Amino acid sequence: MTLTEALDDIDLLADTWGRGVPHDQFDRLRRESPVHWHPEPDGPGFWAVTRHADVRTVSHDWETFSSELGATFIPTQDEEVLESLRLSILNMDPPRHNRARRLVSKAFTPRMISRLVEEIDRRAEVVVAGVKDRGRCEFVEDIAAQVPVQMICEMIGLEPEQWPRMFEISNDLIGSRDDPEFAGVDAEAASGEIYALCDAVAEDRRHHPRDDLMTALVEAELDGERLDNLELNMFFISLVVAGNETTRNLINHSLLALVDHPDQAQRLRDDPSLWDTAVDEMLRWGSSIHNFRRTATRDTELGGVTIARGDKVVMYYASANRDEDVFADPHTFDVGRTPNDHVTFGGGGVHYCLGASLARSEIKATMRQVVEQLPGIQLAGPPERLTSDFVNGIKRMPVTW
Repeated sequence: MTLTEALDDIDLLADTWGRGVPHDQFDRLRRESPVHWHPEPDGPGFWAVTRHADVRTVSHDWETFSSELGATFIPTQDEEVLESLRLSILNMDPPRHNRARRLVSKAFTPRMISRLVEEIDRRAEVVVAGVKDRGRCEFVEDIAAQVPVQMICEMIGLEPEQWPRMFEISNDLIGSRDDPEFAGVDAEAASGEIYALCDAVAEDRRHHPRDDLMTALVEAELDGERLDNLELNMFFISLVVAGNETTRNLINHSLLALVDHPDQAQRLRDDPSLWDTAVDEMLRWGSSIHNFRRTATRDTELGGVTIARGDKVVMYYASANRDEDVFADPHTFDVGRTPNDHVTFGGGGVHYCLGASLARSEIKATMRQVVEQLPGIQLAGPPERLTSDFVNGIKRMPVTW
């Protein structure tokens, strides 16, 4: 029996993720085939990269492993779609990526986020206090989504009455790729709605500038020219979706971790000095993005495996975050774990998550309020997972206390 035959039951496509993160498959792959050829029903196949060291290598070597060449999603896209995707910072390589990143990076530095911490803490306290007396809620929408969507919308400069719709559109755009619940969603219409909003806000800021991210984007230049409406649209949608969807799911998985490990929640009540290490452990335990794809720009080798120019190379963060060579007892949730070299924010390199500091602050603030104000919180039903091979999403999660 060949290695390929021995692992022919490995399935890392969307339906698998709808049932849960396949840690059993990742354990086998790291042990037996850490750079593993995975077939696609409607595509050429891809290399699944599951070890921490190899994920780091791919993340840092953008010249060999390109985001721009084939974009960051597993499915193969035609050239017309790729041209549009390449307007997003997610699907750019340096030097264009570096120039685009500088347009918004000042708003997300640790120093800038430190100025927002008090406001983040205040909002988290209000959100949790607002449901406390009810004794139950739908955790995803009532708690997890609130601070992330409020903060990113306020930073961009959207009016409060627009915030709930940004939550809904994010769900539509993410879910419409694979999840049956969103099969009837018109992703083009959802995108058109958010683009129209972006155009209206941009036009307002050209005449009435404010101290917000939208004004900064309208006034910025890329390659010596002001951003056109399509480029503004792609920045806008990236900020709105990434700025609330990913952190919301990190908070969802943090809640699940503490419900499953009540002793760790009690450790946090007994010793609040553990919150910084706890947030990193929550990030390691439940990464919000399953993977990012790269495309090999030349023949190369990774983990002793030959990779051909043009091959898809897909990094699996949940697997890297449970790598036995890096983490002692990787399947143990430990709020005091240190060191904790997780790759949840992209494994380093040029695409390290711009919003990492913001996400940490929002997770810490929200989960601290949950732990302190809702000490008896538990699931009131099974979480409903998003069927997606890209986003580690939870659609609904009823809780009681």
